Amino acid sequence: MTAHAERVPLTCSSCSPELETEHEVLTTGGGTATVKCTECGHVHKEQLESETVVERDVIVSQDGESLKATVSADADEEVVTGEEFIVETDEAIMQVRITSLQLGPETRRARADFGDVSTFWTRVVDNVSVGVTLHPRDGRHDETRPFDLQIPGDEEFTVGETHEYGDEEFTVTGIVIREDAYGRYDYKKLDHDGDTALAKDTKRLYAYDETSNAWSAW
Repeated sequence: MTAHAERVPLTCSSCSPELETEHEVLTTGGGTATVKCTECGHVHKEQLESETVVERDVIVSQDGESLKATVSADADEEVVTGEEFIVETDEAIMQVRITSLQLGPETRRARADFGDVSTFWTRVVDNVSVGVTLHPRDGRHDETRPFDLQIPGDEEFTVGETHEYGDEEFTVTGIVIREDAYGRYDYKKLDHDGDTALAKDTKRLYAYDETSNAWSAW
């Protein structure tokens, strides 16, 4: 799996057809690997030799929809929920995070050897949807305004800071962390000024609505 950014020596048809250069393994599957030359950045497919490489199914979830793909790795490689790797499909190349490891019809674990896993359950983390619940700052009404924010997974949110996305402007008061990211943070909900979380780790934001026309009807 490419979660560990495996690097292998290979010849590069673009910059070094005679001598091997270091290549980063981007994806594996179907008996071939997609690799990137670290010298010139050329991306190409190569056959990687390994006697213990096995292929497994991956279910990828994004915004309530799912698709099926495959991933290959050494059967003895340990995998853990929360790890991320690259999945390549006919439609796109996506970075995903493991949310569950299925070893059998009724068996799921948080940690296992790659070869023991029958299906990897994952979600897309390079671009994510984050639920936002906005409250009026003046506190005169109990009404809230929820919406979903589409954002790159590596974007950061900080409690106490004001963020602006298009027509929306809000000051974060709380960040609820996704279950598959619990180990990356000290608490399941962050609510102290300066607390920071990545969008891909965020299940929901709570914030004061700072939009200029917010609650103008009141």
